[in-house]
Amino acid sequence: MKLVKTPAFQYPFALAACLLLLQGCVVGPRYVAPVTQAPPAYKEVVPQSQQSSDGTTWMPATPQDATVRGNWWEIYQEPELNALEEKLNISNQNIAQSFQNFMAARAQVRQARAAYYPTVSVGPAYTRGRTSANTSETFPGVNLNSNDFSLPFDVSWEPDVWGRVRNTVRQYANAAQVSAADLANVRLTAQANLAVYYFEVRGQDSLLYLYQQTIEAYQKDLDLTHVRSRTGVDTEQSVAEAQLNLDTAIASATNLRIARAQFEHAIALLTGQAASSFSLPEQQLTKNVPAIPIGVPSQILERRPDIAAAERTMAEANALIGVETAAYYPTFTLGGDVGLQSAKIGNLFTWPSRFFSAGPSASEILFDGGLRRGLIAQYKAQYEADAAAYRQTVLTAFQQTEDYLASVRWLGQQRREQQDSIAAAQRYYDLSKIRYKTGVDNYLNVFTAQTSLLSNQQTAITLQVEQMTSSVQLIEALGGGWDTSQLPSEKAVARK
Repeated sequence: MKLVKTPAFQYPFALAACLLLLQGCVVGPRYVAPVTQAPPAYKEVVPQSQQSSDGTTWMPATPQDATVRGNWWEIYQEPELNALEEKLNISNQNIAQSFQNFMAARAQVRQARAAYYPTVSVGPAYTRGRTSANTSETFPGVNLNSNDFSLPFDVSWEPDVWGRVRNTVRQYANAAQVSAADLANVRLTAQANLAVYYFEVRGQDSLLYLYQQTIEAYQKDLDLTHVRSRTGVDTEQSVAEAQLNLDTAIASATNLRIARAQFEHAIALLTGQAASSFSLPEQQLTKNVPAIPIGVPSQILERRPDIAAAERTMAEANALIGVETAAYYPTFTLGGDVGLQSAKIGNLFTWPSRFFSAGPSASEILFDGGLRRGLIAQYKAQYEADAAAYRQTVLTAFQQTEDYLASVRWLGQQRREQQDSIAAAQRYYDLSKIRYKTGVDNYLNVFTAQTSLLSNQQTAITLQVEQMTSSVQLIEALGGGWDTSQLPSEKAVARK
């Protein structure tokens, strides 16, 4: 049997091939997405049989498995709101900041992926030297000057034998997905705030219109009391009461403009505009709450970006455990130098000027005083904390959805009941005014009836605004038009 001797320069390459075969090994726990038991139905959904004939008792749209998609604000059929939302998506600075945070997180994935590949560096150098003539090594006639031209390439590669690099890439990819979900959550919050402020402005416009009509009516009553006072039918006290009612209404109308201006300024900020150059024309709130498709509770887990962010945070923490677990195992490095070296520049690029060296190295921590064990314990505890945060986020999502379902539902019923109160207050005012004009009662009864009617009318508008804003918050609680399919995949994040 003849033995064939393997050339020495082939040993590093044989070892590299063995290490490549070992790269399929990944240490650390395997991540399993959490399973959350969702309730079968929402408690606060109004059954069909309980919906009022006039539609003021709000009811979600059917079929029940339908969901809000895309530009959810278009469900309100408010062209001006649609335009503002489009402006917000482009110009809102909080969204822009979150987008750049996502870009930074995605760049970190590319940084982590760089560890898959070897590092190659080049360091060309030229050295001009002279040896001392007074040393024992020199001889007469020997040239004491020398040149050294070199063009070395250094190569170093650490094979990912235990999956440390893969877990690191996975950690940063999960972190990028968290950032993408945070971006979606910031966008949804800004969109919802804009819709809320828009309906608040329209509510203030409705109140201003109410007060304008009320001021006109109060002015007529004041004129009537003046006439009756001059003819001796009434007293100056009635004139003073009518004047008080009118002045109070005027002051209240002025106060409404403060809130309207502040909501208008908030809209300007959300849409990336200077408050000084932005204004909305006055327009009353005439729309009722549209039917909102809410789906089933289990869909919330796929539709809320904050839940997606919490789940991806768990995956990130799990990958970090794998990164630290790999520290228990030895690390292998393949390195080498190859290049050209010559004393004369003319010979530098000739075959005899070549040189190389290559060889593997390994390192293993023998004692670290419990550092690795402590780090793994820390990351496992962090994973459990993230799991608790995920469960809390899910429970909060269910709570918020039920809260706003109940709010929209009962506000609809309260609005219907408030209409009965307005009708009663209107009748009280009409009767008291007739009795005043016929001299049966004094103006005090009219004064009281006017105050009661205005208060009930104002309450009705306030309830309408509250119901509209609650419907916006309900859509936000349901995740808007977002779902986890819009979250970039781990591979997509790593490639970009």
